[in-house]
Amino acid sequence: MSDCIFCDIVNHEMDSDIIYEDDKVVAFRDVEPQAPVHILIVPKKHIPTTLDLTEKNNELIGHIYQVAGKLAEEEEIDEEGFRVVNNCNEAGGQTVFHLHFHLLGGRSLQWPPG
Repeated sequence: MSDCIFCDIVNHEMDSDIIYEDDKVVAFRDVEPQAPVHILIVPKKHIPTTLDLTEKNNELIGHIYQVAGKLAEEEEIDEEGFRVVNNCNEAGGQTVFHLHFHLLGGRSLQWPPG
């Protein structure tokens, strides 16, 4: 086990409800869902925050959004709408310092979030 819970999930060292995996990312259901559909999409490469992204990661980020769209279709939230969220640092709501994106849907999502 490492110091990063998401690295442990990526490396299959911790149980998780993984619903998608390829050579770049892993997607799994959030253990404390904030919507009927709440999936985390995590790059396999450990990148602590959005601020740590470089131009070399552009393809990875595009891939993450394509996976989010595919999962939204599979979860049947694509037509009604969904949200993809990335939190950065503590004041931004980030609690696990491994870059990740929340795919949320299945209910009306208001703005600003409550």
